[in-house]
Amino acid sequence: MKDSEKISLLRLHALPNIGDISAKKLLRIFGSAEELFQAKKSDLLAINGFGKGRVKDFFNEDYLKSAEEEFEFTQKNNIKISSFQEDSYPELLKQSVDSPILLFQKGNINLKNKPLLSIVGTRKATLHGVDFVNKLIEKLAPLNPVIVSGFAYGIDIAAHKAAIKHNLQTIGCMAQGLDKIYPKAHEIYRNQVENNGGFVTDFWSKDNLDPRNFVSRNRIIAGMSEATLVVESAEKGGSLITADIAFSYDREVFAVPGRPTDKMSKGCNKIIKNRTAQAITMAEDIIYFLNWDIQKQAKNKQPQLFVELSPEEEKIISALKKLGKAELDDLALESKMPSHKVASYLLNLELNNLIRPLPGKQYEAI
Repeated sequence: MKDSEKISLLRLHALPNIGDISAKKLLRIFGSAEELFQAKKSDLLAINGFGKGRVKDFFNEDYLKSAEEEFEFTQKNNIKISSFQEDSYPELLKQSVDSPILLFQKGNINLKNKPLLSIVGTRKATLHGVDFVNKLIEKLAPLNPVIVSGFAYGIDIAAHKAAIKHNLQTIGCMAQGLDKIYPKAHEIYRNQVENNGGFVTDFWSKDNLDPRNFVSRNRIIAGMSEATLVVESAEKGGSLITADIAFSYDREVFAVPGRPTDKMSKGCNKIIKNRTAQAITMAEDIIYFLNWDIQKQAKNKQPQLFVELSPEEEKIISALKKLGKAELDDLALESKMPSHKVASYLLNLELNNLIRPLPGKQYEAI
């Protein structure tokens, strides 16, 4: 994309009263941001919903000057500007109706052919919550997922650090310009994150942190990934907003259940109860529900003539032979085991090429 088009997109991005949805509408009509700013006032006024109040700013040269200054800043500071029309823009985020028209990126981000998982939670994480994140990411590491979070205290930074420990890409979604780090205490992790992924935001360098920015940031966390996991949350909190946004995008939402009396489990229990989120207790649950790389692993695995099965796995095989084809809940009922345990056994049986998945989340014995 030409620099002049990027500057025109920045100019469009800067206009007040023109959100991302309206901006995309204008780009569809005029074909490009450059063409948009060559349009006549009458052409803009002819568009439904664009009255004189919104149109007047299109001809204000101050926004062009701001765009040129921001473009120059990004070039000097090695910040990449990705338009939603470009391949460098996260593919899943493109599918979100209110995704930003521009995304600022810094680091070594490469999302091609990689699964993305967003992990969020309270800033007041418990030792149990942090330990869960560490063990979860350790188990997921062989599948090489990209771990996305908000770089905040608590669960967020625990997810970033665990990803770095296991040489996974991790992306910090920021609620301010990329010339700043918040919280300042996390400055020590900046280089590690940039070397193992990077930072993204839709805020300009002049944009300072503001509490109102977090909801905008949360839509990027939810939109980038195929699933969002809430590890710990009080009854109200930003991570629940992220979960609600992910749910509205028709993405998978997971939550770690806890005791009703635990303050930092109340939010997770709440979204599980209202069916916004699926309860998970181990990495295998996520692998199962997202069907991550299972077919590829099963294809590469040669059938074993003799596989030693646990009593539980034998029950599942027997249930499948009896039922023919069955879903997870049917297998749990037939084998008299909890669904989450059946899910983990199914994964092992599949990797041993003893069962295979079918459309509609069904299974059959081979």
